[in-house]
Amino acid sequence: MAATNPRTMFEKIWESHVVFQEPDCPALLYIDLHLIHEVTSPQAFQGLREKGLKVRQPSKTVATVDHIVPTTDRSLPVTDPQAVELIAQLQGNCRENGIELHGLESRHQGIVHVIGPELGATQPGMTVVCGDSHTATHGAFGAMAFGVGTSEVEHVLATQCLLQNRPRTMEVRVEGTLPPGVTAKDVILAVIGRIGVGGGTGHAIEYTGSAFRAMSMEERMTVCNMSIEGGARAGMIAPDDATFNFLCGRPRAPQGEAWDAAVAAWRCLPGDEGARYDRSIAFDAAQLEPMITYGTNPGMAIPITAPVPDPARMEDAVEQSALRKALGYMAIEPGKPLLGRPIDVVFIGSCTNSRISDLRAAAKVLRGKKVSPKVRVLVVPGSQPIKRQAEAEGLADVFRQAGCEWREAGCSMCIAMNGDMLAPGQYSVSTSNRNFEGRQGPGGRTLLASPLTAAACALTGVVTDVRTVL
Repeated sequence: MAATNPRTMFEKIWESHVVFQEPDCPALLYIDLHLIHEVTSPQAFQGLREKGLKVRQPSKTVATVDHIVPTTDRSLPVTDPQAVELIAQLQGNCRENGIELHGLESRHQGIVHVIGPELGATQPGMTVVCGDSHTATHGAFGAMAFGVGTSEVEHVLATQCLLQNRPRTMEVRVEGTLPPGVTAKDVILAVIGRIGVGGGTGHAIEYTGSAFRAMSMEERMTVCNMSIEGGARAGMIAPDDATFNFLCGRPRAPQGEAWDAAVAAWRCLPGDEGARYDRSIAFDAAQLEPMITYGTNPGMAIPITAPVPDPARMEDAVEQSALRKALGYMAIEPGKPLLGRPIDVVFIGSCTNSRISDLRAAAKVLRGKKVSPKVRVLVVPGSQPIKRQAEAEGLADVFRQAGCEWREAGCSMCIAMNGDMLAPGQYSVSTSNRNFEGRQGPGGRTLLASPLTAAACALTGVVTDVRTVL
């Protein structure tokens, strides 16, 4: 029976979390899960102390260390004074307020957007926030998840609520089967390449279609993770049996009868038949190819065999100027493919592509081979559980034997504030999410790609189409 007032999944979640709404004002939303880390939380806790406030619902908050922690041998002490201070502040703040913390000694420590789902803390129908722009990752579970600023971190700690303007809705539909060599990372790069870095501004994106339904939860997290790179407030995929199977039995997931009740409620979350989006775009999965970026934002993405765009062929003067500036920084010539361009570093990791399936994909390409002697390759698992699993499966041995560096869990070279970074002028093929100027180190040049493509480039020492080595 069709719904009399059909609603999208976003509308269902939003409306069920509005605590108070003044006409023509932001809504006051209840927040189900607040994730914090060592970099954006100290100022928020200090603000609470100055106002004489306490954390309102500590059980709704989960903390970890990830951004500034080194990914070198954990038996060695942390030597960076800033890292030592930030880690100590988070430990003290969590201890003082009774917040669950996964520090360097925890078996669950890892990147905040990796451990939330691993713990079962991220669940369908939730509102999830974190002082980190890639919080959209958690939308893969049918949650409304978005990043917040430091003042908003403080507000959520104090009230468990947040003022938010209601975004518009956008559907990205991909139908069909992905060709060999094409991954979830290639899909989202193709989407951002089409809509641009501002194409999703003011919208919550829902990814629909058979291509997304066929993806694993880890692949869905990769897609939702980079929604922010298209300007969107959030990215979401409707929950289904894959979602429920992933969550079942995890530490923070409901148990027993509560689990059955939760799944029954979660099955009602997908959008109703006839629900309308404010905007829709569609892709044919069969037409997608492995992607790579060439410029200084994720919208500057092309199929790996395509030529780099030529500013001289662009009509818009602003776009032409931006492209010239980007290519100047990257020292890349327009009009030719990137194939064959020498590289210096390969980074496999980040909250986008550091899960066990990403490591399996890279190991599949590298097994029994050696990486180019001209290339440094860092493989950084997203969490300690992923690291243990990769070692149990023999993946770590594959990486080491190929000549890669096998690291500890953390954000690593994605953000270059933890000792892992490019030297000025170096080129990196990276599975992370941002290729901004200096993102991976001052003067560093980043080409974003999938784990498959990154592994292929590691073997050859140049930009390589993974389909030629599979």
